[in-house]
Amino acid sequence: MIKLLFICTHNRCRSILAEAISRHVAGDQIESASAGSQAVENVHPLTLRYLRERGISTDGLRSKSWDEVEDFNPDAVITVCDSAANEVCPAWMNSSLERKALKVHWGLPDPSRAKGSEQEIAAAFTGVMDTLEKRVRSLATEDLESMSPDELKRILEDLSELN
Repeated sequence: MIKLLFICTHNRCRSILAEAISRHVAGDQIESASAGSQAVENVHPLTLRYLRERGISTDGLRSKSWDEVEDFNPDAVITVCDSAANEVCPAWMNSSLERKALKVHWGLPDPSRAKGSEQEIAAAFTGVMDTLEKRVRSLATEDLESMSPDELKRILEDLSELN
């Protein structure tokens, strides 16, 4: 089983979606967690709503600082901020893991910032969730246990292009 840590600044939407979807889609192959460099008090309520509507468990999901996951020891840290929207992506700063954890970027737009009708906001969440689900499902088809760190990094980077 590999361990993935999804990072976003506030850990209230995209990183939470990635954690929950990874558990739902590939929980027997991927152990996932999420955290933020500047975690907020609560997960965005629409994040929880759209996960539940898709039948994905929200049990235990909460916004947390990456200091709280120091003992998680991920194989890879995946940032999910949207650099195309000029967001600043937090850099994983756990010095004890800097040498071990791969670092990969999966840029995703922030659906919690979507404006418009309820349908347009729902479409923003659905789009991000669909992308994450495709990426995780694709990753779960790989022989994760036997691949080298270089192979894992290449696959994770390739998946960043899958929408």
